[in-house]
Amino acid sequence: MTLEGIGKRYPDGTEAVRDLSLAVRAGELTVLIGPSGCGKSTVLRMINRLVEPTSGRIRIGEEDVTTVDPVRLRRRIGYVIQNVGLFPHQTVRANVGTVPGLLGWSSERTRRRVDELLELVGLDPGQFGRRYPHELSGGQRQRVGVARALAADPVVLLMDEPFSAVDPIARGRLQEEFLRLQAEVRKTIVLVTHDLDEAVRLGDRIAVLSQGGRLEQYDTPARLLSEPASTFVQEFVGADRGIRRLVVTPVTRADLRPLAAADPAGLPQVRLGGSAYDALALLLTSAADRAVVVDDDGPVGTLTRQHLLDLDRPTD
Repeated sequence: MTLEGIGKRYPDGTEAVRDLSLAVRAGELTVLIGPSGCGKSTVLRMINRLVEPTSGRIRIGEEDVTTVDPVRLRRRIGYVIQNVGLFPHQTVRANVGTVPGLLGWSSERTRRRVDELLELVGLDPGQFGRRYPHELSGGQRQRVGVARALAADPVVLLMDEPFSAVDPIARGRLQEEFLRLQAEVRKTIVLVTHDLDEAVRLGDRIAVLSQGGRLEQYDTPARLLSEPASTFVQEFVGADRGIRRLVVTPVTRADLRPLAAADPAGLPQVRLGGSAYDALALLLTSAADRAVVVDDDGPVGTLTRQHLLDLDRPTD
């Protein structure tokens, strides 16, 4: 999906987004982030034309979606919002089957799809299918919202601060569940958040926007944190960006020292390919100065606490 010079100017002259171009890779999760009022939610809503762009084009594949029927377009694009937006008078099963019903699917086909998706998001269809939204926890309602957005197998999934309305513990679990889900379905996703930690955790790529929808940097989380493209990005990601970078930095063989006979027994163990952040946390809590790194075949080397602390220092 590509955004080609899209803009949104309101009748009073307010320019929410100006000349934004962005290429979203198929099967990746792209995060839009920036300060309040930078137009990130407006960009999201222009993709499914809940907000009509005043300039530019939006392409999904080879189709310019600014020229097609907006109702038909929205049935091909999943949409998850902050407060979920479930229909309170309908059961979970009816909510998830909303778009298939609008598309004229048979009741049997819809039933199979609803069961499949509820299981996919970790909700037993027999237990939850007949419940109403008010009978669910916030996290459960959010899962139903994701299932509903995926029901008709959309080409693109849009998510507007989908996890911000739940408590921090449930939010972390939902993020983990969503990463597992994305690994299975590999949808093209555009997600809006104000939380940099969430962006780093979930995003394949992050687009940092400033006022007027100006694109300041579009990069992988690791590169965004290690190589801010401007003073604006550097200030936005913050002085603790080195710690955040460790979350998306894997332990690789290049980080290792050879195993030595003098290494004491009982050193903590970390997995090759695991996050450097988790490895550093383990070393700090165990008060050890190094750990043994293992893969499926056993130990492959050692990793020092000082090496991880050096990785934590951002480059300016």
